[in-house]
Amino acid sequence: MKKFFLLFLILIFYPSLATSNDTFLSLKKNKVNVRYGPGFDYEVKYIYRKKNLPVKVIDKKENFRKITDQKKNSGWIHVSQLKKSKSFIASEDKILFQKPSLFSKPIAKIQKGRLLINKKCKKKWCNVKTSDFEGWVTTESIWGKVR
Repeated sequence: MKKFFLLFLILIFYPSLATSNDTFLSLKKNKVNVRYGPGFDYEVKYIYRKKNLPVKVIDKKENFRKITDQKKNSGWIHVSQLKKSKSFIASEDKILFQKPSLFSKPIAKIQKGRLLINKKCKKKWCNVKTSDFEGWVTTESIWGKVR
């Protein structure tokens, strides 16, 4: 009984231990306002100009989501400007392969910070699209949701 009570206390005071799944969404449009607070009365803090950019949800209040990006910028965005995430950002330089194998033909070098649109994933590989290229990258060293 003491173990159960201790576990209960840990989960109350450290809820991040109970769920390790981060919620990622992406920007729906090419111009999205980020505000200082959860409402249209709050001033615009900055403007994102990158459709499909993944953002991590860190708080919710009514129809607004507090988000943070890969560079630790944060603010509030209305839910109408967000969608389910199908993208991620390469956290380091990567190689785009023709098939999901390190022995496959390399297609292009993906530079750190590049936005990748996720089409589907298999184990530790994702089929992605970026600009003029489409292929497979490993899911190591990325920022965003892979599945």
